Amino acid sequence: MSHPLEKVIGYTFKNPVLLETALTHTSYANESRQPAEHNERLEFLGDSVLSVVVADYLYRHVNKPEGELTRIRASLVSEEALFQFAQEIELGKYLRLGRGEDMGGGRERPSVVSDAFESVIAALYLDGGMEVARNFILPFVTEGKTAEADYKTQLQEVVQQNPEEKLTYVLESETGPDHDKHFVVAVHLNSNCFAHGEGRSKKQAEQHAAREALRLMGLT
Repeated sequence: MSHPLEKVIGYTFKNPVLLETALTHTSYANESRQPAEHNERLEFLGDSVLSVVVADYLYRHVNKPEGELTRIRASLVSEEALFQFAQEIELGKYLRLGRGEDMGGGRERPSVVSDAFESVIAALYLDGGMEVARNFILPFVTEGKTAEADYKTQLQEVVQQNPEEKLTYVLESETGPDHDKHFVVAVHLNSNCFAHGEGRSKKQAEQHAAREALRLMGLT
């Protein structure tokens, strides 16, 4: 019987145990009466696979110096970014957690969910090879997120050319349950509202606001 997550990610595992292990938190393994392998070793491997795929993509598609590429890669493989990616596939609801971890909100905890995301990457790599892992990772990285990692910096650099100008980001609304938040942020230039952005995290909404501001300035 296939795992429901396989439909979400569009891949069927030849070895389903790999996916089960990727979704198993240490708390579940520690509480299980039957021996259960947790996902920490997979997380270790997934971190490296993710880094290689992102670095390769940035090298081929983003024409910036080494320091900028390093900064963008760090943004894309950060816990916050991985948590956002994991939310897009609702990864938290598929995790096997111990009772205490589950009751304590582990399914919405960024550290737990982002680690599981890396573990799923490793499971895909081990089951289907680098291309399968790459095909899973790249849609998260390429759907505007590479540029998003840089919009706020780009806008700040433009504004800094005029020392008396000041940028601020103001959270205008936060709605929805914890697992499906919706944020609206306004970017202000001095005291004037310049542009708005929306997203599933405050950071994403800020980036969208910065992108809209750049667009209004004719810079994107």
